Amino acid sequence: MAATRAGARPAGDRGRATSAGDAIITGAHSIIYSRRPEADRRFLKSVLRLPHVDAGEGWLIFGLPPAEVAVHPSRRSGVHELYLLCDDVDAFVAAMRKKRVRCRPVSMQSWGRLTHVRLPGGGELGVYEPRHARPAVRGGRKAAGRGRRLKRGTA
Repeated sequence: MAATRAGARPAGDRGRATSAGDAIITGAHSIIYSRRPEADRRFLKSVLRLPHVDAGEGWLIFGLPPAEVAVHPSRRSGVHELYLLCDDVDAFVAAMRKKRVRCRPVSMQSWGRLTHVRLPGGGELGVYEPRHARPAVRGGRKAAGRGRRLKRGTA
């Protein structure tokens, strides 16, 4: 096998998940900046029903399901985005509609079916149903997701 640079995967290995057993990172902490943080915290707690702990003085930290991170090319460094994943984006939109939360229309991307939900503080969170391969999570379980790619414009 030809030598590859450190951390690179051989061409034949693309699309296959590697084991999480050797990972030195145990989780991720994402931050949502908001003009109305209390309202956005209520939204995460009451509407999305995320588990949470009070870190003191009402400062809530929300638990998220297993996560993944990707690095995309950009003209600027230091730009980060947060997307939440779901198994069925149509069911997510329907659940939000019942709670009178508006979502953008679902769009098909090469990597999944995407919507955005507006937070009370004015920001938006992308929520998508992945159609790409997903890495294994700790404990060796395969992350949810269909792992198939679709053409744009197909639902």
